[in-house]
Amino acid sequence: MALFAWSSAPRHLGPRDRFLGWSPAVRRQNIAGIAYNARYLILPWVEVGHLASHLLGRMTRVLSGEWQRIYGHPVYWAETFIDRTRYRGTCYRAANWRYLGQTQGRGKDDLTHRANRTLKDILGLPLCRDFRERLLHVP
Repeated sequence: MALFAWSSAPRHLGPRDRFLGWSPAVRRQNIAGIAYNARYLILPWVEVGHLASHLLGRMTRVLSGEWQRIYGHPVYWAETFIDRTRYRGTCYRAANWRYLGQTQGRGKDDLTHRANRTLKDILGLPLCRDFRERLLHVP
């Protein structure tokens, strides 16, 4: 019916880092506290109203606990990219994800410092009330 794929977060993401108030040192310490939604697919023949945002809500409620069980530490923030040339991100917005800004269109292995791919919207969702305190804490 549906598929989610989660991974570790992109290292450098200006709008996210500014939103969280991260310095480079704090980012290096706490980047593991973020999960990145790399893929989300609902099979095309499934037609159920509001299913996409409902599943996102259910998934994000259990994400931190499952991450803890599998990887040995929780996550406090979830994020994703939306390619606006292909999608609107309606289900994420309906599930209360926040718009943080846009990527620079350079990709993670950029060497030229020039945009070479589509700009994408960056959306994020806190997974707990004190997400910012947890993501700013340096042990």
